[in-house]
Amino acid sequence: MSKVKTAKAALEAVKEAIVKLHQPQGVSRQALSKYLKSECGLENPALLKAALKAGVDSKQLAQKGQSFLLFGTSFQQPVDEVLGIQEIEEGEGQACKAGDTVTMSYVGTLLSDGTRFDSSTSFSFELGAGEVIKGWDKGIVDMRVGQRRILTIPPKLGYGKRGSPPEIPGDATLVFDVTLKGIKS
Repeated sequence: MSKVKTAKAALEAVKEAIVKLHQPQGVSRQALSKYLKSECGLENPALLKAALKAGVDSKQLAQKGQSFLLFGTSFQQPVDEVLGIQEIEEGEGQACKAGDTVTMSYVGTLLSDGTRFDSSTSFSFELGAGEVIKGWDKGIVDMRVGQRRILTIPPKLGYGKRGSPPEIPGDATLVFDVTLKGIKS
């Protein structure tokens, strides 16, 4: 284990660590710090901070929040946060956007066994305000009146580990057949 003493050497060690730790969403500052401390003897947080800043400034590293990747690679969305959207019918008029009050009809089922847990012919909410599960806030944006979609919503964008007992068990992937009935801006 060689001791890293300069920002330039620390940046090279960071790039090597990012390759070895290979995280599609980027490697966190904390993971880099832990790895560099154990593998390179880098115990100076200011030196790591300077190396990361120099890497981003020189476009050798890309940063998203507290995570870093080698420049030129892209951050990938975690698989458990990927929303499935299948277009069934086209709509007409303006597309809805965050802040609009939308009126939906829907049927919600469990992906695991097709059990129907909810439905409505007229349900209204403010899009993007957190009044519904994240999968709805993300999956309904840009719909037009009359448009129909099938949303396949992973647990992280639905009800998570807890579910919504008794109808929705924990870690359930949900399927919603949704139709936009109206928009109020």
